[in-house]
Amino acid sequence: MKKVGIVMGSDSDLPVAQKCAEQLKKLGIPFEVHVYSAHRTPLEAAAFARGAAENGFGVLIGIAGMAAHLAGALAAGTLLPVIGIPCGGGALGGVDALLSTVQMPTGIPVATVAIGGGANAAFLSAEILALTDKALAERLAKAREEAAKTVLEKDKRIHEEFEVQ
Repeated sequence: MKKVGIVMGSDSDLPVAQKCAEQLKKLGIPFEVHVYSAHRTPLEAAAFARGAAENGFGVLIGIAGMAAHLAGALAAGTLLPVIGIPCGGGALGGVDALLSTVQMPTGIPVATVAIGGGANAAFLSAEILALTDKALAERLAKAREEAAKTVLEKDKRIHEEFEVQ
């Protein structure tokens, strides 16, 4: 199975990376986590992206706040799908990171999830990898079924609480 590469622009992005890693673990997807900055370590970030496919990765995730150029920098160096997770913080609460991540030039796309959307980045990675991995597709379908059961159980409890017939 292909790995997912999680790359943070700073270790302050660790809580978001942990949400992503937690979901990948639940789905049985191997991953690596790195800290490379698009601005402070651009050569290392570029080298990681250039070698990602030959090093067994199938998807890269770039996590960054504020200027949030990391996902785009990774996408510029690989043909692998790249998912950007903008992080909150700074003067604009993450809106600046969202816009920086989503506004990529034609030909260098970055799929972008919500601000702080680590779990959804993991699920999107799983969907991409599941295109060629039937067992993963089955695990992903099961995870969705379990999520639906959880919601229906909550609905039942709410009905009981409010005595809904």
